[in-house]
Amino acid sequence: MADQNSFDVVSKVDMQEAKNAIDQALKEIHQRFDFKGTKTELTLKEKENELVIVSDDEYKLKSVVDILKAKLIKRGVSVKAFAFGAMEPALGGTVRQTAKIQNGLTTEKAKEIVKEIKEGKFKAQAQIQGDQLRVVSKSRDELQAVIAFLKGRDFGVDLQYINYR
Repeated sequence: MADQNSFDVVSKVDMQEAKNAIDQALKEIHQRFDFKGTKTELTLKEKENELVIVSDDEYKLKSVVDILKAKLIKRGVSVKAFAFGAMEPALGGTVRQTAKIQNGLTTEKAKEIVKEIKEGKFKAQAQIQGDQLRVVSKSRDELQAVIAFLKGRDFGVDLQYINYR
């Protein structure tokens, strides 16, 4: 096994950084003149891995989402990790939008990545291990090529490459 090199492909969100970005977005919203007296809220439900955004109307809700995205990018949290749902009416004449936080690779995404690696004709094997993917090869250069290949593709999720050995 010593002659085998590997790395893991994961899709994780640093929840502490996400919380900090949400706090910063709330702080900015409370300070802005155009949001004075509005019922704008950002609620993070960590156990369900979702974020609920509530505001007075669609225009304000879009502004809140833009502010949130800017803060997430500034904190180094990928916006791809948040799957924003459709706007829906809520209580008291407000609108609500729910964003699912995608932590871990789904089986479908993992299979898609494995298929891409196989089609790339690399001398490396990829195997699904729960919510992550392990890529194994004898050559470190081959693993570097796989990482560069995967970085050039868009799978719709944020990928990190860890445990490179």
